[in-house]
Amino acid sequence: IGPEGEPRGFTANSFTSVSLDPPLVLVCIAKKALGHPVFSTSKCFAVNVLSEEQRAASGVFASKSQDKFSAVEWRFGPTGSPLLAGSVATFDCDMEQLVDAGDHSILIGRVREFSHNSSQPLGYCRGAYVSLGLSQEALAAAPPDMEVGAILEDEGRVLFFETADGFFELPAGRGLGPPGDTRSLRGRLAAKAIEAHLGFLFAVWDDAASPSRTHVYYRGTVDAPHSSDHQVRLVDIDRIAGLNIADAAVRSMLARYVRECREDAFGVYVGNAVEGEVRPLAKPAAMNTSSPGQQI
Repeated sequence: IGPEGEPRGFTANSFTSVSLDPPLVLVCIAKKALGHPVFSTSKCFAVNVLSEEQRAASGVFASKSQDKFSAVEWRFGPTGSPLLAGSVATFDCDMEQLVDAGDHSILIGRVREFSHNSSQPLGYCRGAYVSLGLSQEALAAAPPDMEVGAILEDEGRVLFFETADGFFELPAGRGLGPPGDTRSLRGRLAAKAIEAHLGFLFAVWDDAASPSRTHVYYRGTVDAPHSSDHQVRLVDIDRIAGLNIADAAVRSMLARYVRECREDAFGVYVGNAVEGEVRPLAKPAAMNTSSPGQQI
């Protein structure tokens, strides 16, 4: 916030975590930036990690516009810094330290409040915006025998369909499909009046019994269903291991999901129902090759 109480902001191309204890993050700002005098003397600042839907905001805050905040919805955070609505994550920070670094200044912030959701983050590489997940538009044109499913979470619970014989299944269908196609994933969800939001790709594997068939599963979120359909169940993540799930590959995939939720570090499994590798998304780590019982 500027000296006259006005919100100030810029699009940063350098941001990282620094420390867990105490919780510190850093962001860099060019000394020639118009906002440098304000940020270098401020007692607090906030970092907003943009979602794919906030591409326009990225452009506005990278510009020299005098009234950037008129183009976005925002609110004051606990420190008084501006937080952008719809961000994937927000870090509201007190200024811990200002470090001189060549033609930039490094702002080190002590995190006072943090929030996040499962939206797709906005990516930028080599002068262009990029998508960090498998294109859902590409899936829409995929072969109709491809199974597309989703692990949909709502406040620590995962959505399942319970069958008449007591088995639990994740929502899945033949292709991503439109809501009107009752065989597709979107169609099955629409038929039960379920509002879902697909995010990151989580697993892709070839069917052992039918090698030409591929299974694709996303992570995502779901608004708590208000359906009277007795098949719809929201199960606490800690109870998933005890569910009666017929498909061994799906059981293994869910075991990895539970583990990675606890670690808050997700990857993407690519392979088949026998072996493959988990490619980390959140943290640099060695790729793992193992049986589906361990890593799908």
